[in-house]
Amino acid sequence: MFSGKQTKPTFKSYLPPLQTDSKKSPQLPIKKLEAKLLPGEIVVNEANFVRKCISAESCQDDLWGKLVCTNFKVSFITHNSLPRQRFQCTHRLLGEHDIPLACVEQVVTVNDVKGKQKILGSNQKLKFNPTELILYCKDFRIIRFRFDEAGPESAKKVCLAIAHYSHPADPQLLFGFEYVGKRYHGSTGERVNGVDPGGGMQTTLFDCSSDWDREIKRTGASEWRVCTINQGYFISPSLPEFFVVPVSLADQDLKQYACFFYSQRIPLWCWNHSSGSALVRMSNISDLQQQRKVEQRISSAITKSHPLRSDVFKSDLDKNLPNIQDIQAALLKLRCLFRTFLRHAVEVVYMLESRNVPVILLEKEDRDLSCVISCLVQLMCDPHCRSLHGFQGLIQKEWVMAGHRFLDRCNHLKKNDKEESPVFLLFLDCVWQLWNQYPAAFEFTEVYLTVLGDSMWVPIFSTFLFNCPRQRAENSRDFASSKSIHLGQDQALRFPPVWDWSQQFSLKDQTLFNNPLYVGKIATCVQNGTVKTFTHRRSKKNYSSTLRGLPSALRNGSLGPNDTLARRNSLVLRLRSDLSQVREQQETPSERFIRDFFSRPVDLQGLLLPQLLPSHLSVWKLYFLRWVPEAQIPQGGPITAFHKLSVLTDEIDMLQNQLRQYKGAGGTPNNLHAEHSKMYFKATSTPHQPPAPPEYLSSSFPFSPVGNLCRPGILGSPLSKFLNGAKIWLSTETLANETI
Repeated sequence: MFSGKQTKPTFKSYLPPLQTDSKKSPQLPIKKLEAKLLPGEIVVNEANFVRKCISAESCQDDLWGKLVCTNFKVSFITHNSLPRQRFQCTHRLLGEHDIPLACVEQVVTVNDVKGKQKILGSNQKLKFNPTELILYCKDFRIIRFRFDEAGPESAKKVCLAIAHYSHPADPQLLFGFEYVGKRYHGSTGERVNGVDPGGGMQTTLFDCSSDWDREIKRTGASEWRVCTINQGYFISPSLPEFFVVPVSLADQDLKQYACFFYSQRIPLWCWNHSSGSALVRMSNISDLQQQRKVEQRISSAITKSHPLRSDVFKSDLDKNLPNIQDIQAALLKLRCLFRTFLRHAVEVVYMLESRNVPVILLEKEDRDLSCVISCLVQLMCDPHCRSLHGFQGLIQKEWVMAGHRFLDRCNHLKKNDKEESPVFLLFLDCVWQLWNQYPAAFEFTEVYLTVLGDSMWVPIFSTFLFNCPRQRAENSRDFASSKSIHLGQDQALRFPPVWDWSQQFSLKDQTLFNNPLYVGKIATCVQNGTVKTFTHRRSKKNYSSTLRGLPSALRNGSLGPNDTLARRNSLVLRLRSDLSQVREQQETPSERFIRDFFSRPVDLQGLLLPQLLPSHLSVWKLYFLRWVPEAQIPQGGPITAFHKLSVLTDEIDMLQNQLRQYKGAGGTPNNLHAEHSKMYFKATSTPHQPPAPPEYLSSSFPFSPVGNLCRPGILGSPLSKFLNGAKIWLSTETLANETI
């Protein structure tokens, strides 16, 4: 009945095979996963079947693809899309999953089977096959990749390549040189396609004498002149070729005095107050025997430039402010840190605005603290510096051309951790504190400030790539010579400045920089039926001390460690906890000056002083917490108000345009209004039906926290560990078991 021959199975399943292991990768068309490369960019190494971890809790949302290391970035290419992905700006130089190598702080490899982990540096060996790669970034992102399905050798090679190329040994190995050489310069010396990097910008670069001449005229500094003795950087290697000095100081005297200053950095004019008081920055005098003589000669020349021949007030920044090592170590105490700098800037404003005296900012090398204080003073006093182009010109003048060590402070070469310090980030945080208290006084938004901070880690722009103009010129000439690039009429490679935002963002995305609340110089308001304009009216009150000389609280340029500034109006009774540090003593002239300022209505086109009590200072959430999913507020945060104000501003512009058309005064046709609008969020053609807020809005807009390693609870996030000084975390499982 039963034969010994086996019968073939006839059952056929029409269901897909069951996926037993959630970590198994799908079949990817690998040959189509290719990195998008910029001019001069090359692929160094890559690994297929890599998993990018999207969350710390599960792997169901993880992405599969190819991990690529180039000479510019770490790139992850995938065909998958993030299921929870929200809107973010489209970057023209970086893809959605790209990380610039200069942004990589640490490269950590893990083998969770053998229980091994290692921090990789340049030219190091890796004795185990990594199963996991964790990248800790300078913008507080933490990116995690798994190699469960990748080949062990390819995984090891791509990890070593990332570690090696994120630690360049020489400035000319930074990608910016290759990019500029290929993008803008041809082999015959002609610019490629006639492109001039940064051409057509409105931002003043202060790299020629005419730029300084215009700034002298703008500020009314008639007793100051442009000096050209440093052309070719023959006097000081870190000063610009053109800068401003008192008319009474001859070039021959400046050449003679230069050798007495650190790095030959002779006094550098920053700005003139409307009263005629000048703000000057100066390095210390290294020759103690000549110190008194040189100081008297410099001070005398500055006094002669003042209309009232007022004596000079010297503010010693080295004595009264933290040094760069303190700044690097004080990320956890950011609130105390930027409060100290804002307070000192207010003291300098008091001397210029009320005491009507010139001020010299003294710093040993005049390349770090002076940059912060000189800019903050000008932001508080000069409304031009609060416009977009004015602010960019301010940074160009006081940071780039004045020789701030961006290469060392950003540690692009990963050579010396002792030289690394987030001085520029500290400055941006101080600016944000001022912006947060007076948002209508600034033409730009906090999105702009955040993007500007991120641009430090894209080593293409001349703004953040070098320690001084001379270093840029010398390295670009050497690189051009080594690559046989004929520069033609140019004396060096022309790196694009960061201010050419079209390099990074579309025109539409750039409208996120425009502040709908901004009150410009020509802005008007209606008060009691009368149209009025905003004008700056200086107070005629004099807050000089009844005692001879400077008030005791202002000697050595500081109010003292326990002083706090008076708050606006009479809220003292409700804020006794905030005022616990105020000493019970007689009010100083500077305190009366500040109290009087806050007793008057604020003139957004005049002087602005920050509130410095702890209750007024907050964390810059968009910068520091944007990558933490738990800190994200869907459909909430300041962006909701920004959306409504932008729509309202655009609606007003649209109605004004229609009114001009009605009166025959010209205007943009209605169908082209959206293209010419300055606002990112636009009004509809039917004003009575305002557009609903987009679903993708969140408190981290326009950035997306998806794809960054974070676990529940902000206090337990990698950001808090970073601020506490931790340098390494292992796998997700280890993170879950750690305690703060």
